[in-house]
Amino acid sequence: MLIDTHAHLNFNAFKNDVEKVVKRCADQKIGVINVGSEYKTSRRAVEMAEKHENMWAAVGLHPGHLSVHDIDDGEGHLIKSAVEKFDREKYVKLAESKKVIAIGETGLDYYHEAQNIKHITEEQKELQKQTFIQEIELAIELDLPVMVHCREAYKDLLEILIEQNKKYGKKLRGVIHSYLGRLSYAQIFNEIGFSIAFNGVITYARDYDKVIKNVDLKYILTETDCPWLTPIPHRGERNEPAYVRYVAEKIAEIKEISFDETAKITVDNTKKLFNI
Repeated sequence: MLIDTHAHLNFNAFKNDVEKVVKRCADQKIGVINVGSEYKTSRRAVEMAEKHENMWAAVGLHPGHLSVHDIDDGEGHLIKSAVEKFDREKYVKLAESKKVIAIGETGLDYYHEAQNIKHITEEQKELQKQTFIQEIELAIELDLPVMVHCREAYKDLLEILIEQNKKYGKKLRGVIHSYLGRLSYAQIFNEIGFSIAFNGVITYARDYDKVIKNVDLKYILTETDCPWLTPIPHRGERNEPAYVRYVAEKIAEIKEISFDETAKITVDNTKKLFNI
């Protein structure tokens, strides 16, 4: 068994064949954590998780939905992001489901803003930071881990998490998903209670071999971030949870251990972090 700790089967890219994709997961004994990026997709993630065994949900507001920018919808089209203000009570209501095992994805994303308007303002950064802290506070209140997104903002993210760690200690835990940072950052994340998750990027980019090689496997999770970031040998196709196997195989190769050991430990890590 493997677990895709970050998937978006709740997105429109899967609207026409999601049940076939889910069946492939079941056939290959792959569990899935469906992750919301705003209220609508968070609600859909919960609805899907409640229908399927070995599927769970994370609910939260992605920093990309705090302002308008162009995003890839997973079907090869650029669409304008829907702008949403974090409504704590709406997410509290969603989290009443026993299938909700994390708050997120939340975090910081300076890349998309830069792509759209050439630079991100201090006001936009501050909005992302404050919303992130609100979602951390919700996770603490509900005793749930945090599913963290970060792009081109690791320094600011670390500052926030270190400060929140001083405040909450071991109550604050979670995962930095789609990890693209340096080894020194990964080690600090691990020290303050955060795992890191890798996806298909590691099958075609060698930039993260050093991180994977040197971070203890007990801190590593596997994910796809589907429908994006499809691993080799399926580059150019839509990604899906069944392809998480290629991520686990690459981790095993880099660490020079067996696939079975990698699968067992990463699944154990996932179950422990998310209490599933």
